[in-house]
Amino acid sequence: MHSRLRDVVLSDGLKKIGSYVFRDCQALQRITVPSTVDEISSNAFIYCENLREVVLNDGIKKIKADAFGRCFSIERITIPSTVVAIEQYAFHHCSRLREIVVNNEGVQIDDQAFYNCISLERFKFTTLFTRLKNIIQAGQRDIEVKMDDISAVEWRGGELIIPAVRREKHNGSGRVVIIAGVDKEKLNKIEGLIVHYEMKEATTLFELALWKAKIDQADTSNPADRDACRTEVPGPVKDDILQYLR
Repeated sequence: MHSRLRDVVLSDGLKKIGSYVFRDCQALQRITVPSTVDEISSNAFIYCENLREVVLNDGIKKIKADAFGRCFSIERITIPSTVVAIEQYAFHHCSRLREIVVNNEGVQIDDQAFYNCISLERFKFTTLFTRLKNIIQAGQRDIEVKMDDISAVEWRGGELIIPAVRREKHNGSGRVVIIAGVDKEKLNKIEGLIVHYEMKEATTLFELALWKAKIDQADTSNPADRDACRTEVPGPVKDDILQYLR
């Protein structure tokens, strides 16, 4: 226990924040994790009750179980694009945590990662919003109507916000606790919409390119019927194109 430790500077080159290394640092208020760190181990910051500001840089891949457990003062956390897994109880009992900013919608978040985070209200998905904006700017504006049909999702203010959902659970002592998390039904619906329109845009451009190439290759002395030069991309090829472009 380092009860008087207030400020910590972690040097670039550090690869891992070990288990319990900052446990019970009651005076610690802020921490910046350098990009060289790829894992925050279990219980690394547990019981840092006054830790308010946590800056996680790209490079981190895993936030292990109980890493920020009982950090009661954290109100907002940004998950970098490199994070692939947030384990169970990673932020348990972070009672003031209200907002999670997710820079990688593919991150695997354990169902109990935000165990008893009673104030959690919303998740912001930055890359999903960028993809949505690109679709609209490409002229496929009908996606806006379909997005508006998904209740309680906010996206027109420059951010894509999906509300948190909560369920009650009895713990081992028989007490009722709150399990908070992202509304996966809404998230899956939004991801499905975006993928559909991305595929539509990508394959349209590809088909236009093939059409132009056929026209250019036609015998100039015997011009081909422009409509006859059209080519439709088969479904499996469309899937491959989309995976390549994402």
